[in-house]
Amino acid sequence: MSGPIPVAVVGAGHMGGHHARIYRELPEAELIGVVDTNAARAAAVAGDFNAQAYDSLEPLLGKVRAVSVAVPTVAHAAVARPLIENRVAVLIEKPLAADAAGARSLLELARRHGALLQVGHTERFNPVVRAVSRMNVRPRFIETHRISPFTFRSADIGVVMDMMIHDIDIVLHLVRARPVRVEAVGVNVLARYEDLANARVTFQGGCVVNLTASRLALKTERKVRVFSEQAYLSLDYQKKTGIAIKKDANLDLLKLARQRHADDLSQLAGVDFGSMVRVEPLQIDDVEPLRAELQSFLRSVRTGEPPEVSAEDGVAAVELAEQIVAALREHRWDGTSTDAAGSP
Repeated sequence: MSGPIPVAVVGAGHMGGHHARIYRELPEAELIGVVDTNAARAAAVAGDFNAQAYDSLEPLLGKVRAVSVAVPTVAHAAVARPLIENRVAVLIEKPLAADAAGARSLLELARRHGALLQVGHTERFNPVVRAVSRMNVRPRFIETHRISPFTFRSADIGVVMDMMIHDIDIVLHLVRARPVRVEAVGVNVLARYEDLANARVTFQGGCVVNLTASRLALKTERKVRVFSEQAYLSLDYQKKTGIAIKKDANLDLLKLARQRHADDLSQLAGVDFGSMVRVEPLQIDDVEPLRAELQSFLRSVRTGEPPEVSAEDGVAAVELAEQIVAALREHRWDGTSTDAAGSP
């Protein structure tokens, strides 16, 4: 089929507004409608982007080929189900569902009806993440930090499903192994669910990952460090910057260290180690991650190719997030030991 793909957005909140904006700007999409149970909000977003406002999905079935679902997590299944059953391609904002059982149910529904289902893990399309993926490193240790002030959005889920889920997806994408041990600690302060959390995950093969997320910080910070045998990588998602220290680019320094005995290395005291290390900036483009995500989604709709972030990826992220939440609930503040969630 040639020509723009007719699309709609369900959910006229913060993220839904961004989806509508980008669809309106993309020549490969035709924004047909914006759906929200709040008619005034749907009308406002639809009016901004020259689309029709609806308070339900039914009038759009048979008119659209692809839909973004940007409603609260608890409503993902109810909104996506009739779309999938009508074989409409669906992009569901992360997380895929509120729990692993719900995520697996959506995956099975999509398989049964042969519908395309993509998950909105937008960080996968962040230029720094794409730059790292191109390097094809084998991580041995990963450290992530994702902190921000409280936004008063997504209060229906905890910080693990709200924020850490981004890094969980990236970690799973980079490590490509099964988690075998999960330890975590978390605290709820403002919301019903945890507002800050730290998790330590050990994967099959030995890679260890330390993830920290907080929505109670006074500043926004989104960083990840990847340690591997091939390179050390330091990435800043927010600033879209990153550096790589590659082993093959520093062979002279490594050779020098090996040639000297331990006692001889002390003779180099006072030398600026940083000046001896070759640091390379990552080659990063300036594409808006959500734009790249929607373009990828539409390309899959048109060609039938598998989505870059599949429903299987979404299920895996929710499963690990659920393990982390279970582990932080089991954490004992009296200092006594407990079995870690996810232990084999």
